[in-house]
Amino acid sequence: MKLELRGITKRFGSLVANDSIDLVVQPGEIHALLGENGAGKSTLMNVLYGLYQADEGDILLDDVVQHFRGPGDAMAAGIGMVHQHFMLIPVFTVAENVMLGHEETKGLGRLDIAAARRHVREVAERFGFEIDPDALVGDLPVGVQQRVEIIKALSRDAKVLVFDEPTAVLTPQETDELMAIMRQLKAEGTAIVFITHKLREVREVADRITVVRLGKIVGEASPTATNAELASLMVGRAVELTVQKTPATPQGGGLEVRDLRVLTADGHVVVNDISFDVRPGEVLAVAGVQGNGQTELVDALVGLAARTEGSITLGGVELRGKSVRAILDQGVGFVPEDRKEDGLVGSFSVAENLILDRSSDPAFVQAGTIRRGVLDTFARERIREYDIRTQGPETPAGTLSGGNQQKVVIAREMSRDLTLFIAAQPTRGVDVGSIEFIHKRIIETRDAGVPVIVVSTELDEVTALADRIAVMYRGAIVGIVPADTPRDILGLMMAGATDPEVAA
Repeated sequence: MKLELRGITKRFGSLVANDSIDLVVQPGEIHALLGENGAGKSTLMNVLYGLYQADEGDILLDDVVQHFRGPGDAMAAGIGMVHQHFMLIPVFTVAENVMLGHEETKGLGRLDIAAARRHVREVAERFGFEIDPDALVGDLPVGVQQRVEIIKALSRDAKVLVFDEPTAVLTPQETDELMAIMRQLKAEGTAIVFITHKLREVREVADRITVVRLGKIVGEASPTATNAELASLMVGRAVELTVQKTPATPQGGGLEVRDLRVLTADGHVVVNDISFDVRPGEVLAVAGVQGNGQTELVDALVGLAARTEGSITLGGVELRGKSVRAILDQGVGFVPEDRKEDGLVGSFSVAENLILDRSSDPAFVQAGTIRRGVLDTFARERIREYDIRTQGPETPAGTLSGGNQQKVVIAREMSRDLTLFIAAQPTRGVDVGSIEFIHKRIIETRDAGVPVIVVSTELDEVTALADRIAVMYRGAIVGIVPADTPRDILGLMMAGATDPEVAA
């Protein structure tokens, strides 16, 4: 099925999110829509999917103008969408999620769960998925949850499939699997719109690339275009794609972790007897496939893990057993891996989010009342310094694009006097321009003599930022190696192998 968008314009008050956008996607084509966070890509696809109504323009399928009053109309017309933030109900099974919205019934109006199970098995067999129709979605890893979203779309006979930032929460291995699925769908004649800001993925899988900036199409490119050319089109200026840093000059002291164990409520060990140091003036990157204890390690360092054993000292002060508040008051800056759940209050303003961890700071709060004038000045300075794209300090943080939400978190944590900075997945779901900015800030923090821990599943990010790399596998550190360790060795270590010639 051919998809065509003609002159699509969408406004939100005075903000023009989409400005007369034209786009054509042919059957059996992967058409990448590339742009920064906030460029208008997702808004355009939400118009296509019926979630928003365009102020101007037309949607055509096989040259016939469509009028979608909601997602139900779009799905009925053959459009499917795999959302960046999965539209799944965690307490429902896979089969129940797949049938939701187009339930089949049998005698006396009872739901035909058996038919839903068959649909799941048929699509899973077609793509070689390993998936249990009766598994609770909330118990599944994010990569498998994404497969459920794909099964939902295909079970409704989607001929046009939109992937909205599908790799934002995937490991490199899961990303490769998704690329294979997209190629298979392409071979079957599906028209695919692939929304992303990751240049490697675009060049690897796209047939054509359209670049959107500030709500307008600014150009088309071939997959043979260089990363620098694509980045320049996205951002509107030359972008430094490599991290510029001088050799580290670590000092004494810093963070010392000894024999750390983290246990779940039922006693399962998720971090197993690990020890390491992070010295002032260096970046220790923690690498590994998602789910090997990195999240629990970070939780332990900032006081979020309920059951821990061992020792965590910062500048000679024992942190284990202290509250999160007490640890932050020691000068620990923390960027959590899930900004929406743990880093921001979406209904609070940008300004309020910038002082979330300073609610008792007399510079901002006196007699239980926020000093609005002081806060407004502080917020405007941070917005300018960190290039946060927002209409103003009073804008709700939840309305910002993902990259700008991340900048709010980074700005808050880096605007304090730090003795340790911990950043978990600091550029997850962030565009190339924001990645450049965040990486510079991390290196500046390191160069100011602060010990820095970066946890990332992106090997490119790990090798770019790290002075040393700690590789985790099944809750243990299998080795701490130099930043110039070859990627193939890092990959083997991430799979559990230790190399005595490189592992410290």
